[in-house]
Amino acid sequence: MIEWSKQLKSAFGASFIWLICLIYFTQGFRSFAWTAISYHLKDNLKLSPSASQFVTSVAFFPWSIKPLYGILSDCIPIRGRRRTPYLFISTVLSLGPCIILGLNASLRSCKVLLMILLTVQNIGSAMADVVADAMIAEAVRSERATFAGDLQSISWMSMAVGGIFGNLLGGYALSNLHIDAIFLLFAILPALQLISCGLVEEIPVDTKDLNEDLSLTNAHMRNGDGNADNTDHSVDGFSKTSVSRRRKSEKNKRKENTSNRSRKQVNNKSLALQWFLSLKRASYSLFNAFRQPIILRPMAWFFLAHITFPNISTVMFYYQTEFLNLDASFLGNVRVIGWLGLILGTSVYNKYLKRKKLQKTLMWAQIGLSLLILVDLVLVSRLNIAYGISDKMLVLWGTAVADAINQFKLMPFLILSGQLCPPGIEGTLFALFMSINNFGNTVGSFVGAWLASILDISSGSFNNLPLGIVIQFVCSFIPLAFLFLIPKEATGLSA
Repeated sequence: MIEWSKQLKSAFGASFIWLICLIYFTQGFRSFAWTAISYHLKDNLKLSPSASQFVTSVAFFPWSIKPLYGILSDCIPIRGRRRTPYLFISTVLSLGPCIILGLNASLRSCKVLLMILLTVQNIGSAMADVVADAMIAEAVRSERATFAGDLQSISWMSMAVGGIFGNLLGGYALSNLHIDAIFLLFAILPALQLISCGLVEEIPVDTKDLNEDLSLTNAHMRNGDGNADNTDHSVDGFSKTSVSRRRKSEKNKRKENTSNRSRKQVNNKSLALQWFLSLKRASYSLFNAFRQPIILRPMAWFFLAHITFPNISTVMFYYQTEFLNLDASFLGNVRVIGWLGLILGTSVYNKYLKRKKLQKTLMWAQIGLSLLILVDLVLVSRLNIAYGISDKMLVLWGTAVADAINQFKLMPFLILSGQLCPPGIEGTLFALFMSINNFGNTVGSFVGAWLASILDISSGSFNNLPLGIVIQFVCSFIPLAFLFLIPKEATGLSA
């Protein structure tokens, strides 16, 4: 492990490795603050389950437009740099709301203002995530391909460690600290990230392109003038020294003036032209990659699988905390088990399922998730008590298995999007896929909030919750009807 760490530092630089680890650790550690936010919406603002789910769905919407951040950083450099300025901006957007919410109690007490500030915070987090993905892709392509797996592994490990610590400490902090202190403590990580942005050097991209354009222009002009000069010397077949010198002087002046005018034109027009052409090229490549059936059809299925499934996770959170009286520390441990289940699901998929037919893998994964919904039905109907199964045991292992099976659905698309994407837009296509996934989740959350409102499920009133879970169970089979979208011969590794 020590030797592996030394190799990575020598290949990429200690400051780069530190920044990447810090960004992904912060992404995982966000659960530290969001645990407190969930309880704040329920206990302090007294929001109903549907209203609370609506607030969180709006706040997480910035994760549904991740390609926008990727295209901006790819195509519109700031002072010649495509990554560090956007990373600086995203960190400020992530840091500012945490400090404001930590210092101003009135803003925390207003549902609308709280939702706006949380949305801004998520814009910063989502943008930082996209920029970090792009930085890793660029670093791997820059003559360091042998370390690609290591760099991806260390980023994944950092996020997993952040998620585990964030969930473990989130429940403890909620029991011992006020929410303002929790916001300010979480702000330490974006503050460190902001300082670390200045430690990573980035080579300007526009300066290099501009110099190449200028050198080509000047070379072309020099060749053209030289030919004209040679033609002039051979007009009468003999040398006219004085006339030749005068003509050379005039040509040199014209050449210098032309060069200056060309340089000004390049300075004035090249940036806008480069941005336009870069945006056009990236959009065209992304469109061509996305419309490939092996990418488009599975992504369409994945989106349909989300929007046809009413997500009532916030309702279940209210039920678990108010009716079952599960404390914040235990629910934090549940999410830790969920992270471990996700890691286990990744390992099982890579070892046993990645060469299997994608259609069959998704079918059994969806059926497994549908059957796990019955765990919630057993929980709210209290059948588990009749058979001597504790609420904590049912919640704990149900979450772990569900997260593991969810990974069986996610992994094939992550692999395919990386393999089939044209060079140069891997990060953007990956961001597009995750955005479709996140947007589908958001729509499913809105549907779940609407369902909770229709069934009149509110804090302290869970009489219709079993009916909501039955509806959710029935809807979970709808994606099976759209499995024809998955190419029959596609696997997790090939088209």
